Amino acid sequence: MTLTISDRFAKNIGEKPILLTGPTASGKSKIAMSLAIKLGRHIINADSLQVYSNWRILTARPTVKDEEIIPHHLYGHKAGDEQYSVGHWLRELSNILTTNKKVIIVGGTGLYFSALTEGLANIPKISDETKISREKRLLNYGIQGLIKDLDKETLESIDIKNQMRVIRAWEVFKETSKSLKKWQSETEAPILPLNACQPFVISPDKNDLDKKIRARFKEMVKMGALDEARENLVEWNENLLASKAIGASELISHIHGQISLEKAITNASIATRQYAKRQRTWIKARMKQWDDVTDLIG
Repeated sequence: MTLTISDRFAKNIGEKPILLTGPTASGKSKIAMSLAIKLGRHIINADSLQVYSNWRILTARPTVKDEEIIPHHLYGHKAGDEQYSVGHWLRELSNILTTNKKVIIVGGTGLYFSALTEGLANIPKISDETKISREKRLLNYGIQGLIKDLDKETLESIDIKNQMRVIRAWEVFKETSKSLKKWQSETEAPILPLNACQPFVISPDKNDLDKKIRARFKEMVKMGALDEARENLVEWNENLLASKAIGASELISHIHGQISLEKAITNASIATRQYAKRQRTWIKARMKQWDDVTDLIG
């Protein structure tokens, strides 16, 4: 079934930028396309992994056909070995908004949306020395080696199950001798305050979403996700941000003969459900003022 937004709802949307989020596999991209076609808007990515060029299928980036129908921005524009942060995203998004505010910003990275609507701390650039130190610590002690160095306040404010968030918090403290929480308390004004946009959330039923997640990953494999993984095999580095795409490590393990394809699908589906759970938790805690449009999807 094709997901769409009702014509009646679309007609009531004003001129402000639209923000659209929801857990993975909830149909955000299809809803964004439906709205963009009805309203004549551009679509901007707010997913931290869809910025990378080497994983189109596995990160569920819009298809080439979709990109031909509606202009899409900040999708697949970074090489797999490039570093990319919320700060990079905000700067690129800000440049787009200076010339076009008739946009739909869609994605599942909660940190991107909070930085956009609440502001982002002006944290100095992380040096190569700190990055090397982080890699050594990860190699010797794993992610727990970083977690134990963080202050209590920061630990309580981040998702310690999200390795990228832990790494970011550790690097900031190592580089500046000031906790991430402290930096966040000194945040500058947001680029796009919540009252200057139209924020929408999709909140599908958990059981329905779980079924969609497994079905979607199987579909990804049929669409060529395994071939996509083989293309990434030569320069595979599990520590790269792009390699955190859910299912990447599972498919690489299968290619190496370490697990069966069925096991890879099962493991990736479990990881996706866990990620969706974290997204739902973030939405519930941080997006209470966003309008839930789940019932308006047809």
